[in-house]
Amino acid sequence: MTSVTGRPLLFLDVDGPLIPFGSPSDHPQTAAAPSPPSPDQGNPLLTRLDPGLGSRLMALRCHLVWATTWMEEANEIVSPRIGLPRLPVVESPTPCSDEGPRGLHWKTRPLVEWADGRPFIWVDDEINPMDRLWVDASHPGPSLLHRVDPAKGLVEADLSVLADWIRAVTPG
Repeated sequence: MTSVTGRPLLFLDVDGPLIPFGSPSDHPQTAAAPSPPSPDQGNPLLTRLDPGLGSRLMALRCHLVWATTWMEEANEIVSPRIGLPRLPVVESPTPCSDEGPRGLHWKTRPLVEWADGRPFIWVDDEINPMDRLWVDASHPGPSLLHRVDPAKGLVEADLSVLADWIRAVTPG
């Protein structure tokens, strides 16, 4: 089992938290979210990435881990644009996995398994009450499931909540 006294993990989604779906005037767009591009394709939504966000995330006292359908492409496409190094990636489970109660997000079980008892934060725009209940019942360590408004993305108020939680659960 991993030590629970180390830095917390921060599982980070891309679409919604880092690439907001709202228009520049903060009105949600009507178009569906695109699939992650391959490294050689352009994605007009990449211009919505905040290049200073990586340094603000790195300033949090935690271990950053990608938890996104972008998988390894998050390291190739997103990390360089926001100033992050290569991060570990939580692999997605087999498609159509029916494990867990109805309404449980497909990421919930793999994130709890990855954390292995360590304190963790999950930043996503798709967290729901079932995820919170399941984590509370299945994870022995502290956790914060932080839902980000996908129209705005990760903003300073969100980062303050994360920093406060990390300070509260990190010794020293």
